[in-house]
Amino acid sequence: MNVRFAAAALSAALFCAAAQAQAPVKTQDGLLVDSAGMTLYTFDRDSGGKSACNGACVKLWPPVMATAADKPSGDYTVIARDDGGKQWAYKGKPLYRYASDAKPGDRGGDNFKEVWHVVKP
Repeated sequence: MNVRFAAAALSAALFCAAAQAQAPVKTQDGLLVDSAGMTLYTFDRDSGGKSACNGACVKLWPPVMATAADKPSGDYTVIARDDGGKQWAYKGKPLYRYASDAKPGDRGGDNFKEVWHVVKP
């Protein structure tokens, strides 16, 4: 095999792998947060990898949206929403932010109406 060809093929493969977007999520203080440090939540009424938060619900609980380029990785998957968008999920549970959380570290949505919960990996 031509060494230049092999090097070019390896470079292309690495570029493609890096180009695939990963979940915009990290662990901080024992919780899942988004890239800005905002706390992420799950909703007990979601089931089967499907979001039950639609319509007016998304104003208070914005979904963690994914793009067409985003690919599942490990415990993170991408689900289809009823509105046609894509949403990140962790261990099959769709992920959301709480609109009333004003700054990183806020956890105002935890146990909201006993159906919304912070995500502890």
